[in-house]
Amino acid sequence: MKTSIGAKDIVFPTPVFIVATYCEDGSPNAMNVAWGGICSSNPPCIAISIREQRCTYENIIRRNAFTINIPSEQYAKEADYFGIVSGKTVDKFEASGLTPVKSDFVDAPYIKEFPLNIECKVIDVFKIGEHTQFIGKIMDIKVDEDCTGINGLPDIEKIKPMLYDPAAIQYNAVGKVVEKAFSAGKEIIK
Repeated sequence: MKTSIGAKDIVFPTPVFIVATYCEDGSPNAMNVAWGGICSSNPPCIAISIREQRCTYENIIRRNAFTINIPSEQYAKEADYFGIVSGKTVDKFEASGLTPVKSDFVDAPYIKEFPLNIECKVIDVFKIGEHTQFIGKIMDIKVDEDCTGINGLPDIEKIKPMLYDPAAIQYNAVGKVVEKAFSAGKEIIK
């Protein structure tokens, strides 16, 4: 039997995206955004949803760019910090001790210490309820060399990204491999 809990903003898994931008004065800013994910394969795009009153919203509107930075588990405190203070009143990079780096392809910084950085150019904007969804075309992905697999692509086990649990309001680690995607289901094909 199932229990109805009503309409809520809960889905699993939810990423921990640290979205970095430049403020009007050129200073770097970052924000923890859980509402986001890949929304197109060709062109490769990511969607993120942000409330209009956030400093990051203004920065993205002004510069048409942002980066998605994936923190490893060791940066849980810094990732959480980016979500609980405002860039309008605090220099989050100075306070956290993390390093902003000028991106190669977009007008937004990425975070040096985080193992995976995705440079995005805004190609569309949608107002949805109390959030605005930004569609960012992926212009480049940077990954720490020690976080790649044998194929040269990012390795989730080496990156150790966190997941956000919106029901329990906590961060979780990525778990074990269950099955190989696009393969396990072939056993059911007749």
